[in-house]
This record gives sequence, structure tokens and C-alpha cells, in this order.
Amino acid sequence: MLKKHLQTCLNHQTLTEKEAEEVMNAIMNGEATSSQIASIISIMRYRGETVDEITGFARAMRKHSLSIPFQHDALIDTCGTGGDSLKTFNISTTVAIVLSSFGLKVAKHGNRAVSSKSGSADVLEHLEISIQHTPDAAAHFLEKHNLCFLFAPLYHQSMKHAALPRKELGFRTIFNMLGPLTNPANANHQLLGVYDVHMIDKMAEALQRLGTKHSIIVAGGEGLDECSITTHTDLVEIKDGQRHSYQIVPEQFGLKRGKLDEIQVETPLESAKLMIDILNGKANESAKHIVYLNAGVAMYASDQVSSIQEGVELVRQGIESKAVLRHFHQLQMESRESQHA
Repeated sequence: MLKKHLQTCLNHQTLTEKEAEEVMNAIMNGEATSSQIASIISIMRYRGETVDEITGFARAMRKHSLSIPFQHDALIDTCGTGGDSLKTFNISTTVAIVLSSFGLKVAKHGNRAVSSKSGSADVLEHLEISIQHTPDAAAHFLEKHNLCFLFAPLYHQSMKHAALPRKELGFRTIFNMLGPLTNPANANHQLLGVYDVHMIDKMAEALQRLGTKHSIIVAGGEGLDECSITTHTDLVEIKDGQRHSYQIVPEQFGLKRGKLDEIQVETPLESAKLMIDILNGKANESAKHIVYLNAGVAMYASDQVSSIQEGVELVRQGIESKAVLRHFHQLQMESRESQHA
């Protein structure tokens, strides 16, 4: 079966959603060789992955993943694709902490650094916030503290079969797109960042097919997989089964344009320090404002506010009043206690 689908791709044809799901099932069941995996994902990357292929791969990956025993009508994830190579601090992880301080349930999907200087798992260790190691522990922490961290290798163990060819190829493939589409808690709201604006419509359509309540896919104008503070951001909003595209700039929300070098870091420790400075109100303006903007968009995507503007103002107040900082300290304290329990 896999050889047949590989031949289809070699013949300059694309896979249907069902065929793509079959390929991914074969990969995750250990039925594909490393050379077959490398060949098919390389061909897809060269000609461009289709929505059918992205959706089919994601469906199979969802079926093979562990899930956490937790259900909520308004669960949000802030996982992006990564891969922008811009060395920014952990913006989406900061946003997850901010959102949880407002009582939102946040199931943060993530990993260690792959293409960035600091993965979400790396920085959380420096922040002394626990990474839950079982689905039950994640569900408990989420219920009690509004936040859990879903460490991708734990929940997507079948991806181990693709690890070697991905590493040997060394370039971005369809697998980079799958993390944000395969949240183990089945989050029905998302702020999903992509590193390439040309991917935004494909990711939006794939997410729409897979099912979502209200999500926003964003691509910063400089290639950032977040809402940008230095330039414009392209957005695709999915709500009530409809997609709507538009563009925003920081000034719309009373935020000054920032500088890229003020949000860049070299290590997870640097990222953690900047995140704490933001929550303390001591960070540079670019770092504070990019969190206000992204968290404001996420608040809107989670249906907690009626506009991005309202979300930005709410986040600003939460950080400036130190309410977010107090919640962060509570997370640290509970993390220490859970590790010693």
C-alpha cells in the first residue's frame, strides 16, 4: 500500500485525505521503512503539502495519540508550528500562563527545542512549573490550576518511527504542521501560529475539517509564528464553521511597534528571565506588548471577550495589577508540592 502511494507522489499526483491517513497509519504502526518515510515527506515538501494530506496525516495522528481524561466546553491551546528560526522567547508559553490566570482552561501542547533556542518544555523547567508525566496528572493539574503541559513525545509515542528520517533530513516537513493540529486534550479553541504566511490558509482549512469551535491562525509579517509586534500579522479566524481572513497591526490596539532584538534570546534561561520580567512589569516594551497582543487574540479566540481590543486591555490590566504574577507564583508553589508528593 505504501509503495503504491509513494508511486502516486512520484507521478506528480497528490494523495486524497483517505490515502494520506493510510500512509500516516502505516508510519505510526511501524510498517514503513525510514527510506520510505523520508521519500514521501520529501516529495510532499518539494511540491507543497495539500490540505487533504495535512488533514489525513493529522486524523491518523489523533487516533494514535494518548488523550487526557478531561472535558471542558472552552479549552484552549496556544501551540504553534515553530520553525521560524527567529530565536524569540517563549511567547506562546507566556500566553498560556496569562490565560490560565483569568480562569481559562489551557491545555498547552509542546516539546523541547527542535528549531528554536528554547522549547516550551525547556523553559518551564527553568520557571519551576511542572511538566506532567501522565494523562491523569495533566487532567488533575488542569482542573485545579487551569493549566497543564502536554509533552508531545509522551502523547504521540508512535511518532518515534519517524524520528530518524526527520532528523536525517534536517528540513521542515509535513510533521512540523501536525503538532498544533493534534492536541491530546482535543482543545476546541486555538491560537495557532505558523511560520509562513503561505501555510495559513492550508492550516486553517485543515483545522476547520478536523473540527474547532473558535480558533485563530496567525502568521507574523516577518515570518514569526506569533502575532507580530514589529510589523503586520495575517490572521484567519474560524468561527461557527466559517473562515474569515484579515490583517492587524499593533497600533490598532494602542501598542507601539517593537524591535525584534528586544524579544530574542539565546537560551531557555534567558527566555525564562524575560518571561518573569514581563509578569513583573519590568521587561522592555516590545516583550510586554507582544504578550498583550497575542494573549488578547487568544482571549478573543476563547470567546472570553467580544473583540481583540477588549482582550488586549484585559491582559494589560491583569499583568499591570500583578494578578498574573500572583497566579504564576501559585503555579510554581503547586508544582513544587506535586513533585514532592
